[in-house]
Amino acid sequence: MNKIVTTLSFLLVFLSASSAQDQHFSQFYAAPMSLNPALTGAMEGSYRVGTIYRDQWRKVMEQPVRTFSFFADLRFNKKGKKFTNDAFGLGIMFFNDKAGIVDFSTTQIAVSLAYHKALDMNKRQYLTLGMQGGLNQRNMNYGNLQFHDQFDGSSGYWLTTGEILPSNNFSFPDYSLGLNYKARIGDENYVFVGGAMHHLFQPAVTFFGIDSLPGSKLYTRYSAQASANIPLSKDNRVQISPRLLVASQGPHFQVNAGASMRFAMGQYGSTALNIGAWARQVRNDNGTGFDAVTALVGIELNSMIMGFSYDLNPGALKANLRQSAFELSITYRGNYDNDDIVCPKF
Repeated sequence: MNKIVTTLSFLLVFLSASSAQDQHFSQFYAAPMSLNPALTGAMEGSYRVGTIYRDQWRKVMEQPVRTFSFFADLRFNKKGKKFTNDAFGLGIMFFNDKAGIVDFSTTQIAVSLAYHKALDMNKRQYLTLGMQGGLNQRNMNYGNLQFHDQFDGSSGYWLTTGEILPSNNFSFPDYSLGLNYKARIGDENYVFVGGAMHHLFQPAVTFFGIDSLPGSKLYTRYSAQASANIPLSKDNRVQISPRLLVASQGPHFQVNAGASMRFAMGQYGSTALNIGAWARQVRNDNGTGFDAVTALVGIELNSMIMGFSYDLNPGALKANLRQSAFELSITYRGNYDNDDIVCPKF
């Protein structure tokens, strides 16, 4: 019994400690409020609704890691005689991540508020401050665990266990802060630079309710993002968008770098095909290594944006493990206006 309690304790501590690194999306701009609360309300329109789904390691795990997020936000201009170019952003986000035979899951619902400050009279530059507050819940399913005292001696594990287990779920508040800068350079060149801090107060994340346990504190995550839209043709129908994401959380560190190409179609260019690729370098307790290559195909149909991406782990491919992940994102922008680009799309 002591051995099983020790094993279970190790399992629960491991789950808490392993969660010290946040879940992530390869299409990071397609989940804007997960990336940076300052991107709340950063859209070409008055409202936006989106969802993204990630499926990871399906080929090598009986229960793959599944991540789902939904968000909705509004953008409305500040009223009054002064600062009429300023705007507010208000949004809500839902997030769920589930993995393993015990269905270890993280669920979050959060509200974001952002203030978009115009830095000139022509609305060519904006500096945005965003804040986010939410409630997180961690949960696991004990029904999939078996203990030695459940074995009836012949036919299987169907007896009631006498093990005393901690509560299988707990909740905690969580807060984030972000900044974002957007500039329009010339007629069609755009630059976006931002940074965010998630888990500002390092909340405790343990099923045992003991803050002093190893790995019980959720590390603060620091991230910086940069992107640009650069025309490659005189009619602006072909664009390249380089992008960079750098994130650090405790012993974990990652760099995503690459670019996407946008090919406008139709008379007004509001329909477009996007093709891109980027690479991810990581550092963790096991050292530094090349983690994955991401390929993206995105389609813009006026107000609708759809993206499909696929992550391939080169090292795992050599070992024939076929570790991979795919993502599907869909975003709808209400009262869409294509005259100005406010935020990258994928």
